[in-house]
Amino acid sequence: MKPVLENSEGNTYTEDALLSGRIIIRQPAQGYRIAIDPILLSAAITVQPGESILDVGTGVGAAALCLASRFPFCRVMGIERQKDLVRLATDNIRLNNLRDRVEILHGDLLSPPPRLAAGSYSQVISNPPYFENNRGRLSPTSSKSLSNHEELADMEAWLKFCLLMMRPSGKLTFIYRTDLLDRLLSIFYGKLGAINIFPLWPAREQPAKRVIVQGIKGAKGGLTILNGLCLHNEDGSFTQVTDGILRNGDALPLDTLNQS
Repeated sequence: MKPVLENSEGNTYTEDALLSGRIIIRQPAQGYRIAIDPILLSAAITVQPGESILDVGTGVGAAALCLASRFPFCRVMGIERQKDLVRLATDNIRLNNLRDRVEILHGDLLSPPPRLAAGSYSQVISNPPYFENNRGRLSPTSSKSLSNHEELADMEAWLKFCLLMMRPSGKLTFIYRTDLLDRLLSIFYGKLGAINIFPLWPAREQPAKRVIVQGIKGAKGGLTILNGLCLHNEDGSFTQVTDGILRNGDALPLDTLNQS
């Protein structure tokens, strides 16, 4: 069990390691806790020199920091509405010596900070809320509920904000629940094209619970379902590819088939 620490505001947190210690993360001791989703999300991105990345709903900054670790030239901006998570994200940037390349802003996508200029980002990434307000069981912990449920902004508003921030032909990458994929794709229709869907299978012969969805703003190409990645072996351990992503920061190339 990680030791529980307390900050000056009286909020408790733990200090954990990602990518075999390459990234140190402070996160709430209770409520929203990092799973593997933001690490897989960051692994699905390829960044070219000169590109700018926006992480929408960044939480404590896990995806942004993993991405900056993978690409030494990468600059990432994050936006998060929960002040306690922004404070932890800011601590995490400092702990990992990434203040020159990663920045997290406090703000709501319905009224974003003035520093977020429309059409400024080559890529937008997000691990967005999964549920509508009237769907799913609400967490008794407020930060976890805000992370999992849409609250003030529904998914259509979330996507509209992401598209607004992107340059023409910019790339949008989400990690999302498979059982809600139809809802997500209906919102994408006519706005994104050349969409790739990459299932994340918990184990062989088990249905995928998560998918990575990637599309291009304004593109006319159709939709492709890729073979995806099997996360676990039969004994419950991570597969070799998954282990490389989680431990070493390996890339998750969406155009590679039959990964195991």
